[in-house]
Amino acid sequence: MKKERHVLVVFPHPDDEAFGVSGTIATHVNNGTPVTYACLTLGEMGRNMGNPPFTNRENLPKIRKEELKEAARVLGIQDLRMLGFRDKTIEFEDEDFMTNTITALIDEVNPSLIITFYPGYSVHPDHDATGAAVVRAVGKIPAAARPTLHCVAFSNNCVEELGEANIINDITPVNQTKLAAIQAHRSQTEQMFKDMEEKLKNQDPQVMVWINNERFWSYQFTD
Repeated sequence: MKKERHVLVVFPHPDDEAFGVSGTIATHVNNGTPVTYACLTLGEMGRNMGNPPFTNRENLPKIRKEELKEAARVLGIQDLRMLGFRDKTIEFEDEDFMTNTITALIDEVNPSLIITFYPGYSVHPDHDATGAAVVRAVGKIPAAARPTLHCVAFSNNCVEELGEANIINDITPVNQTKLAAIQAHRSQTEQMFKDMEEKLKNQDPQVMVWINNERFWSYQFTD
């Protein structure tokens, strides 16, 4: 994995960083690269409150905030930004305001690499709107000065329409860190780990491929 000057990760929800990019983040941290993680919301509209419920709608964001901080600690992220937007509303935010928010972050931390969702190919409206804001902000930068933009996509049609991911990071050396980051988001992932426990114990090939490989599409600007 290329040594970067600074990595900026921009996602809308706590745990977005854990599933698809935490191994990549951990590798950059291990390489001595500063990582800034800007999380737009606290996932307060998340549906997973346990069965039986372990919390209520009012307290869920408090729990998810602490889980996010723990995941950042596990990954070695020292610069965690919680931007205070509301879950499930990113698509309705003023586009110029969103673009300017991301532009200010980019101007401050001067990243050589930005990681976000691929707009239109990341299933959730918050995902797509976040990725679109990042694309607009990066697109405003002169081509010669732009940071590299790596996007996460997982919609059913992403490979058909985008082609195969051009970047696949083997994060096997830090896979236990990745699992710990996922587990840090306990309110959202505890049941998933119970369901996967046997497969993880037996090193199920399909599960291990999912854990050990993180795929990205380089965003191609047209100018």
